[in-house]
Amino acid sequence: MANQLNAGFTGRPANKPEGIRKTASNTASAVRREVQAVATGAADHPHIASSVVVGIGVLAFSIGYLLGRQSVETSRFWR
Repeated sequence: MANQLNAGFTGRPANKPEGIRKTASNTASAVRREVQAVATGAADHPHIASSVVVGIGVLAFSIGYLLGRQSVETSRFWR
């Protein structure tokens, strides 16, 4: 009975994925590789990684603050 299994013990299907499944598999593989590369870079250079995260946070806060100030200045309802 074990000889009748085409999938083997790894649980992978005998047929290669096609169409959307192949695209999803390739995309997931690419995302995993990129995440691994970013994690490795952050582990190798922790000061630069934390500086980038803080810089993005400051930039996002500044954009939010400016958009909030702009909407308050144009709205005269609260005065």
